[in-house]
Amino acid sequence: MTDYRRLRVALLGAGAVGSQVAALLRQHGDELADRAGARLELVGIAVRDPDAPRDTDLPRELMTTDPEPLLVGSDIVIELMGGIEPARTQLLTAINAGADVVTANKALLATHGPELFEAADQVGASVYYEAAAAGAIPIIRPLRDSLAGDRVQRIMGIVNGTTNYILDRMDREGAEFADVLADAQRLGYAEADPTADIEGFDAAQKAAILASLAFHTAVPLDAVHREGITHIDKQMMDAARNAGFVIKLLAVCERLIDGAEGGGDAISVRVYPALVDREHPLASVHGANNAVFVQAEAAGNLMFYGAGAGGVQTASAVLGDVVSAARRHIAGGVGVGESTRANLPVVPIGQMTTRYQITLEVEDQPGVLATVAGLLSDGHVSIAAVEQTPISDDDSAAVPTGEAAYRETGTARLVIGTHTAREQDLSETVERLASSGVVERVVSVLRVEGD
Repeated sequence: MTDYRRLRVALLGAGAVGSQVAALLRQHGDELADRAGARLELVGIAVRDPDAPRDTDLPRELMTTDPEPLLVGSDIVIELMGGIEPARTQLLTAINAGADVVTANKALLATHGPELFEAADQVGASVYYEAAAAGAIPIIRPLRDSLAGDRVQRIMGIVNGTTNYILDRMDREGAEFADVLADAQRLGYAEADPTADIEGFDAAQKAAILASLAFHTAVPLDAVHREGITHIDKQMMDAARNAGFVIKLLAVCERLIDGAEGGGDAISVRVYPALVDREHPLASVHGANNAVFVQAEAAGNLMFYGAGAGGVQTASAVLGDVVSAARRHIAGGVGVGESTRANLPVVPIGQMTTRYQITLEVEDQPGVLATVAGLLSDGHVSIAAVEQTPISDDDSAAVPTGEAAYRETGTARLVIGTHTAREQDLSETVERLASSGVVERVVSVLRVEGD
């Protein structure tokens, strides 16, 4: 057996991911030592309750409720507790003691990433976080290292498995949102309180991380535009399908050429449900899987696909970071910091441009379509396609043909596809449509992404 140098590894948290990391460190110690060039000794696991049931059988003597000795006495500290505090304070303690840290904590990185990176720079340590943006999918290293010499133009990511599971089943089975959400909770894809997932908070945190890396700019979480999927219903799914689209919750990070005030590049970072052409690679991402589609100036289009969550899957990415940290310790030298020197401005959602699908319920009167078209034109929104369908008496579905339905309800549904328009122009135009007197209800406004 090779006589490797020993590195002390501490683990904070032993939940679904942490317990798997601990088990794999112990089970595959010899293999990991060969890959890292050092023997990785798990010296302790900080937990709230050492006797709590866990997914794997871990030695009781490794458990402690006092993390302080682990933080100041370890070479590598793995944080898998989640949340902001005490994770932030404990990682800063570990960094200031000279340890490299590995984390999957997207909320912490999205809100305090620059603070952690700066602390690591001060002492020559490194922060590793491959598992924080897309679970097992390797996307952090490609953005930080492989594409460091390129110019990333755009990232579109399905980065939340819960919402993709829900939208995918709604699309493929015609199921309703509430029914699929209940199934997702029963299967463990969604928490008892699913707000972080279905309202887009989780995806927004990951978007901030990806955009910061891709554009070498610190992106604060409050600069990310966020919308959830709770308003998506079967009728919207049907309209999308009829137009050749599928609805996905997307994290979109985009470089806007000359998009800043006074010239120069800017970036837009947003999360919302969007229409994706069924021929686009992201349209074929099913179930709880994740995918990140990267468009770079020289490399072209790149697709990263796989499991976005799961204990053992995420543990794979965490252990990859642990091996990288160990190799850095063996090689010596200071850690590699994050590059945010580009410092591009993050523009508000109103300045981005894309295509849209607008669904309206309108009066069945002569001249209504002309009025709607005129309002769109006045707002600098150009129509690409229109589909008009009569509405049934109970408003539960559109009927295929026949004037009887028009006479019954006096209402028709217009699905309008637009050419590229500016978000602010579109938003103001939709407000004018809503108050025009001929539009009874604005059913939905969805952006079209992936062109």
